[in-house]
Amino acid sequence: MGAQAVKLPPRFWVLGTGTNVGKTLVAALLTLQLDADYWKPVQTGCPPDSDTAQVQAWTNLDPKRLHPPRHLFPAPLSPDQAARLAGSRIELTDFHLPPTPRTLVIEGAGGLLVPLNERDLLADLVAQTKLPALLVAASGLGTINHSLLTVAALASRGIPLLGVVFNGPLQPDNKKAVEDFGQTRVIFELPLLDSITPQALAGLATPWKRT
Repeated sequence: MGAQAVKLPPRFWVLGTGTNVGKTLVAALLTLQLDADYWKPVQTGCPPDSDTAQVQAWTNLDPKRLHPPRHLFPAPLSPDQAARLAGSRIELTDFHLPPTPRTLVIEGAGGLLVPLNERDLLADLVAQTKLPALLVAASGLGTINHSLLTVAALASRGIPLLGVVFNGPLQPDNKKAVEDFGQTRVIFELPLLDSITPQALAGLATPWKRT
């Protein structure tokens, strides 16, 4: 975990190779350690799921620092399906970055290629913002394929990749394969935590931690 220092831009995306790979946890870690604001533009399955509420619980930051989703739907489905069930529709023109003087951490929904409507993917929204992305991947079996596919999808759309964060037990062979074949860098490996609290996240030694 003693990776070289990483300078992150004032606004960037936290994207995942899929659902449940740890991107909300990584987004919370970044938001806390960078003293940043957080925004998840699209949330499905709420209630009971609310990544914004989870980030607030894990960081204990002022709720005003966590900007509300532009679209929020109750069905735990892909954004396009959840929107249809709610009698709504997502358009790329719906989204505008929330103003803040602080760093802004933006969390994606699901994986990069989840549909927002019958025409546009999350990747199209990310590309529209012209912001770079940090990719979160589970460290275990399957991550090489999922990570490399996502890295390729980002490159094909001209979305700059800041690096990869592995979530889970150390897997040096998987890390090397993703770095070598993806021509990228795993900038941090987040271990399994006994408990997730603001104190635990603040105390983690990370390459972007403020001094």
